[in-house]
Amino acid sequence: MPDIILFDDPVLRTQLLPFTYTRPVAGIRIGINTIAEKWMDWLQSPISYQTERHLSPKFGIHTSADNVFVNGSLCPDANLAVTIHELPFNTALVSAQNEILAIRTATRWNPSTGLADFAIISYNELFTMVRNVWDIFTFNGAQIKADFERIASSRQSADITDPYTCCYNSENIFVEEGAVIKASILNAENGPIYIGRNALIQEGSMIQGPFAIGESSVLAQGTKIRPNTTVGPFCKVGGEVSNCVIFGYSNKGHDGYLGNSVLGEWCNLGANTNNSNLKNDHGPVKLHSYATDALADTGLLFCGLIMGDYSKAGISTMFNTGTVVGVSTNVFGAGFQAKHIPSFSWGGAAEGFSEYRFQKALAVAKDTVSRRNVTFDETEENILKSVFEQTQEQRIS
Repeated sequence: MPDIILFDDPVLRTQLLPFTYTRPVAGIRIGINTIAEKWMDWLQSPISYQTERHLSPKFGIHTSADNVFVNGSLCPDANLAVTIHELPFNTALVSAQNEILAIRTATRWNPSTGLADFAIISYNELFTMVRNVWDIFTFNGAQIKADFERIASSRQSADITDPYTCCYNSENIFVEEGAVIKASILNAENGPIYIGRNALIQEGSMIQGPFAIGESSVLAQGTKIRPNTTVGPFCKVGGEVSNCVIFGYSNKGHDGYLGNSVLGEWCNLGANTNNSNLKNDHGPVKLHSYATDALADTGLLFCGLIMGDYSKAGISTMFNTGTVVGVSTNVFGAGFQAKHIPSFSWGGAAEGFSEYRFQKALAVAKDTVSRRNVTFDETEENILKSVFEQTQEQRIS
């Protein structure tokens, strides 16, 4: 069995900031699982990563005399899994757009070395690749369906025993052991619903599929979940959520609207935080690009909030259509916030922003993580320190 290495395409990695400041591209959650978890399941093989230097101590690489390097932005499917498994030595699998999908080699490889030493096989089938941050929520519904089909085809769902829970199209609902559902409405007529191990769906929650909730996450009483939404593991979510992806360990525990948005890990939205996802003139939404340091046209009518890891918003914070918030920010105060809030910023639209002192930001991050009984070690500290240094020029003094 070859070693599977998920590599960061440098162009796509930049386009997927701020999430890829703190994880490899394949660590992005879309659908039920992260991209890396999908590949492990499809190929039935452990994986390692070729990623940025500051991430390598946490996300290491393992190579041998038989290596398959797979683009970390590429979401697997049955045809891709077979094609990559059967890829000959010293051969690259390349899309019609000249994107490197996979390479099999006996040596270590990285994208900067190119394809001069490899035979080329063109891949002309349809595939899903996460190229931009807005692809995460745009493709999420389809990825929930694909992940659900993979999971449900090989395992049996636990029963829903609560007599006060109403299910529509129950055969399209999969419940892991230990999950608790009380007096809720689960409508899987337009897409599957996946409920992870030990998840809790509290009284009065209303869910429309496609939807996925991860291990030990909680939907608060009366939560309204609209289609194409993923809540990752160990989250607490309430209010109204539509077409969003929350990676994991993040809280939106109170009323307020979140739509067409992506939250990283260890984020918190205060009570009554809301975002706009539609411009008043119904024009296409523009979003801050880390690649160009300018606004990029998403081509989307609906696009909300993009928020990196460890960032927090105070109560009643208002985010404009197409807002990008970096890593470890603290946003609060009246008025709509800026369309781009750089990493390690402290303040708000009314008060202005200053740099979030690293030692204070680090202390808050450690406390946030320790509350979930997760270890925040020197490796995590070094990652945040590197992000702080990388983003220094972005901040407002």
